[in-house]
Amino acid sequence: MLDLSKFQATGRETCFHGRHLGAQIYAGLNGSNWHLQDYLARGGYSALKKILGKDGVEGSAGMTPEQVIAEVKLSALRGRGGAGFPTGLKWSFMPRMFPGPKYLVCNSDEGEPGTCKDRDILAYNPHIVIEGMAIAAYAMGIKTGYNYIHGEIFEVYERFEAALEEARAAGLLGDDILGSGFSFQLHAFHGFGAYICGEETALLESLEGKKGQPRFKPPFPASFGLYGKPTTINNTETFAAVPWIINHGGQAFLACGKPNNGGTKIFSVVGDVNQPGNFEVPLGTPFSQLLELAGGVKGGALKAVIPGGSSAPVLPAKLMMDLTMDYDAIAKAGSMLGSGAVIVMNDTRCMVKSLLRLSYFYQHESCGQCTPCREGTGWLWRMVDRIEHGRGRPEDLALLDSVADNIKGRTICALGDAAAMPVQAMLKHFRDEFVHHIEHKQCLVGAAAHA
Repeated sequence: MLDLSKFQATGRETCFHGRHLGAQIYAGLNGSNWHLQDYLARGGYSALKKILGKDGVEGSAGMTPEQVIAEVKLSALRGRGGAGFPTGLKWSFMPRMFPGPKYLVCNSDEGEPGTCKDRDILAYNPHIVIEGMAIAAYAMGIKTGYNYIHGEIFEVYERFEAALEEARAAGLLGDDILGSGFSFQLHAFHGFGAYICGEETALLESLEGKKGQPRFKPPFPASFGLYGKPTTINNTETFAAVPWIINHGGQAFLACGKPNNGGTKIFSVVGDVNQPGNFEVPLGTPFSQLLELAGGVKGGALKAVIPGGSSAPVLPAKLMMDLTMDYDAIAKAGSMLGSGAVIVMNDTRCMVKSLLRLSYFYQHESCGQCTPCREGTGWLWRMVDRIEHGRGRPEDLALLDSVADNIKGRTICALGDAAAMPVQAMLKHFRDEFVHHIEHKQCLVGAAAHA
């Protein structure tokens, strides 16, 4: 049983606060209505029935796989796990005439610091993910799927397993679903808490029972994925968005957001805010409005924001307050929407100390396969540690920049970039704090507070 008491007491860290804008995935959830009958009462599985021609509408022939993919393309749904790749385009890469098995994988290895959206979907609306995966499997001619769930949220894994059993018992998963001739077997798999397994090829290695280390690409998973077979991998929230698209149409989903950024997006607003939590809002919502939904800045004035999880470059307050929350606007400003974790930092935060914490995480989570990442992340952390503790040298700033630059683009996966980009962004926007640490052997923020 999931213990909801800590969530219900404060309304924080969850999706139950009611401060969403046009919620589609989190709509109507209260923490206990996760069962199949609850989902059916909210119109659940109507999208799956629609594409299979089992919606009870006289003369309904359902939708062809090509029509489903076309609708998802029209919606401008982009991957919600970090990269933001167009989902419909990704689905179209799956070879339709491949004679052997093909696989569908849901990436629920939510380990990006600051991110807590997917675990809420799996815990409180698991059937929407199951339905979305079944629709995707139908569109790509896939019969077997796996949901890889982060190992440190084992109770959520158990909840998803219970939902799978309900779906199987109701004939919504398995062989000949609803008598349509379409079969889809879906299984849950729990990881072991490794951040690197959020990278799709490392996830596949782990799913095969091997050490979770990224693969060289090409070949890409679409042609050589799980067990060497064609595989499509999407994020939890991506699959959860699909039923709404099928029920209401791709154009309606696109209209919820903005061009090239269709639909709603769940943002985990954490850090120095009065009411942290998950907020589902249309893409293109102004950051200032999202900050207001989270109760505004706590404990001081806004100083900086990391808009897409800890691997995204930090942006200063002045720049952030003018931005809208969508992939293109954030990228144009020099950062990434990423996983949707919005880390808010007030003016009492020392950026050197903040970077030290981030750098420690990335050197700890490096799988060690690539030399630039294995060695470079350790160098970054040790240099920032030296600066933070009063042993910094003037040449350290140029050295930090150089090491970060020599990590970026030189590793098999993006963890090296994830470690390097925060360093370079901190030095770009808050260089004065690093210089003050080196010259005065103390924190600029602390010195200002006692001036």
